Formats: sequence, structure tokens, C-alpha cells
Amino acid sequence: MYAVIKTGGKQYKVAAGGKLKVESLPVEVGGEVEIKDVLMVADGEDVRIGSPTVSGASVKATVLAHGRGEKVMIFKMRRRKHYRKSQGHRQNFTEIRIDGISLA
Repeated sequence: MYAVIKTGGKQYKVAAGGKLKVESLPVEVGGEVEIKDVLMVADGEDVRIGSPTVSGASVKATVLAHGRGEKVMIFKMRRRKHYRKSQGHRQNFTEIRIDGISLA
């Protein structure tokens, strides 16, 4: 059984027991999160597609850690104009473990 969820403006395919990094969530480490934006649920041949979400479906997850991703370097340059600008960015993330997918 797997589901497609939406969180942080992105979509993720998740299954029970899986781990993934999502956009930062305001939940403490060890806390539980219930994601109600479930776009699709599949269990073998039985597939439910929402419009836009599947009614009554939810995904429960546990927060494992908070962190910051790899540094992305932004470098701008105009040739022959002596213009160079360098900037770095590290995106915050929350690592979660999927505990279960439920259809109510």
C-alpha cells in the first residue's frame, strides 16, 4: 500500500516504514504529524484518486529530526564588466518516518 501526499508545495510517494525529508514542519522531534492532503491511495489493484484529495484518507508520520540541507552556491557574473556576486543558501528540512496510511 502506498500513497501520494502533498506537503510544503511538493508531492511525495510514501509507503509505511519509509523515511523522507520534507519542508520544515513546526513539530518537535518525536512528535506525530497527520497529513490530510492525500492525493492518491493505492492498495494492489484498488486505486483511489482524489479530486483534489481523497476524502477521509490520512497519513500518520513521526518527526525524526530537523536539519539543514547541502549548501547551494549562487554565482552571478557579467563578463568584461567587473561584476561578480556570490551567495549561498541552505534550506531547512524535517525528516519524517511514515507510520501508516489510513482510509476512513
